[in-house]
Parts: sequence; structure tokens; C-alpha cells
Amino acid sequence: MKWLIDSDTSKLEFVREVEEESGIKIFACYQCSKCSAGCPIAFEMDYLPNQIIRMAQLGMKERVLASRTIWLCAGCETCTTRCPREVDLAAVMDALRIIALREKVKPSERDVQLFNKIFLSTVRKYGRVFEGEMIGRFNISSGHLFKDIFKAPKLLKRGRLKIFPALTDVKKMKDIFKGTEDI
Repeated sequence: MKWLIDSDTSKLEFVREVEEESGIKIFACYQCSKCSAGCPIAFEMDYLPNQIIRMAQLGMKERVLASRTIWLCAGCETCTTRCPREVDLAAVMDALRIIALREKVKPSERDVQLFNKIFLSTVRKYGRVFEGEMIGRFNISSGHLFKDIFKAPKLLKRGRLKIFPALTDVKKMKDIFKGTEDI
């Protein structure tokens, strides 16, 4: 794989944009790769987490925003806890998704925007995620009507899937979500 590195100022603008959106200094990363070694879904990614950081450092905006990796990141923060430089890579991935959405870059992962929208709508509605509704709405909306249907009884029996949502301070959540409808 060949990458062209030059001193184009637009690339530095991308670095600034990522740092402003995430609140993280991405040049603190010195590429030890501990984030990638610990990532539980790295095997599914087109670029490892440390490669995403390096590409962001180099201002490779189009390649980073078009990658599967930023959409597959689960935000589990394993990478963040392993980082010896305390680079919050999960926050950087969030920032990259926000930038991609703002710039209308279509996610390379099928149905990821739909999943994110349904996930956030359940959090907005109940104050936390309600898996039962989220899974049902996602499967219906994405056309995967019976996906994982046989797992539901086992999850219900083990108490891992609830029939009714557990409500938290819904008004507080609605206040948090004010002004985010355009994202």
C-alpha cells in the first residue's frame, strides 16, 4: 500500500478538526500499537486503530472517513485504557464519525447509520438503551426480520433481555439531546 506524504495545509486542517472535535492531541500517539493489540474487533477492521490514528496524523481525511474501522469501533475503550500516552482513541473514533456525518460521507458499513439512529432514539426515549425495542426496530427497518430471533428466548431466560424498558430520568436525557437532532 502506497501513501503519499506531503506538507499540504489542508491536511493540517483535518488534524485540527479531529483534535477540536475529540479534545485529544492525536500527535501524542507514538504508534506502540497497544490499542490495536487489545481491540476485540480489530479482526473485522480494514485498518487497525493505530493505523487510523497515523492516517489522521498525516491528514489522510478521505481515507480515514471512508474506512470501515471508524464505524465498527464499539467505543469499549479497551484501546484507551491500554494507551501508555493516554490517547483516548474511543473519543477520536467518535469525532471521526461526527466529522464523517457532518461532511455527508456515507458509512462503508451497511446499516450503521440506521443502527446508530435507532440506538440513540431509544436512549432519548427511555434514558438508556432498551435492547428489545432497539433490536426489533432495527431488524424491521433493515429488512433482517428474523435475524437472531432464536437467541431471544435464551436471552430472556437469562435476564439479559428485558420485555419492558428500565426508565431513568427521561427529562434529563431529553435535555442532553436538545440540539443534536441534526447530527
